[in-house]
Amino acid sequence: MKTYDGGCHCGRVRYRVTADLATVTSCNCSICAKKGFLHLIVPTIRFELLSGGGEMSTYEFNTKTAKHHFCRHCGIHSFYVPRSDPDKIDVNARCLDGIDVADLSPIPFDGQNWEVAVARRPP
Repeated sequence: MKTYDGGCHCGRVRYRVTADLATVTSCNCSICAKKGFLHLIVPTIRFELLSGGGEMSTYEFNTKTAKHHFCRHCGIHSFYVPRSDPDKIDVNARCLDGIDVADLSPIPFDGQNWEVAVARRPP
């Protein structure tokens, strides 16, 4: 595991996360496909919001379990609380500083069939 800094486009939202990039997943559900989100889910203890807590808005839909946070200035969704793991933080690997996403090998997740995919994923 390594520690990375990341944030939104305008720089108002900044965070630090400790994670293993080998665990990045790509989801095909409607919102993830449209946002191009590359998921890096971590326990809250390995995530630190450095700045911009007051600069974000939150989008909720369907079950309202997921809290899709985004910068209210530039619109970038750099992290959120995922429906699959509401006690964790899901960081968008595309928003990590100095990471070339072409070097990542995201693990596919079938979000179009969410309930079945969550039941099948490893612990």
